[in-house]
Amino acid sequence: MSKILDGKIVAQHMKADMIERIDQLKMRGITPKMLIIRVGEREDDLSYEKGILKNCKALGINAEVEALSADANAETLKAVLRAANIDDRVHGIMLFRPLPPQINQEEIIKLIHPGKDIDCMSPDNLVHVFEGGSKSFVPCTAQAAVEVLKFYEVPIQGAKVAVVGRSLVVGKPLAMLLLDEHATVQICHSKTKDMATVTSNADVVIAAVGKAKFMDAGYFRKDAVVIDVGINVDELGRICGDVDFEAVADHVQAITPAVGGVGAVTTTVLLNNVVLACERMNP
Repeated sequence: MSKILDGKIVAQHMKADMIERIDQLKMRGITPKMLIIRVGEREDDLSYEKGILKNCKALGINAEVEALSADANAETLKAVLRAANIDDRVHGIMLFRPLPPQINQEEIIKLIHPGKDIDCMSPDNLVHVFEGGSKSFVPCTAQAAVEVLKFYEVPIQGAKVAVVGRSLVVGKPLAMLLLDEHATVQICHSKTKDMATVTSNADVVIAAVGKAKFMDAGYFRKDAVVIDVGINVDELGRICGDVDFEAVADHVQAITPAVGGVGAVTTTVLLNNVVLACERMNP
């Protein structure tokens, strides 16, 4: 059986550090605060929101929800964002996406203050990610994958890493983060010829393609480390990753599970960004 890279343990380690930093801020009379902006009541948004609020309470982060109706117009949302941008009590802003069709999402995300953009939605922060800027926020799932690798001391410098997926949310920014760690990175995608040849030559393979059980044992060599970012539902209605865990788990050196893997770290990265934003605003 491969070594299981448990994301819950990584999250616990990060939270212990965050609690110490939050306590230091509170000793100065400062409490980190995030504003969650939700338009409508999509079931997955409500579920994620519930988890964020629970974690905020446990860590000592103030959290407020600005819930707008599904038929809210762009001007109403813009007013909420502008108020949050200038409110010194708000350190992090998270906006649930996708937005309803009557609102231009690309126009809206440009309004989020880059220093409060804890989910890395603004173009300014994305540009800094590709420039290698250490002061910008990074898409949370991409950062979570790196946190898992570092916690389990998986060698990154000089390693051959295959990133399967090229989205702006995970694949592309993750490739940039790994380049900053001096890895040799190759991005695979739907048009990659003979993808299995590329991935089976990699020391580390990161699956972020968004297709249930897309990769079986034939994609990996036996000493590979596999980071499965995907969260999908299989034909039986069970949560699964982009990697067929049951087929691969006995074949590789180490692997993250679909449940309790990278996803367990992503929310913690988001909340860590709230604390980081607060620290930057109150040096």
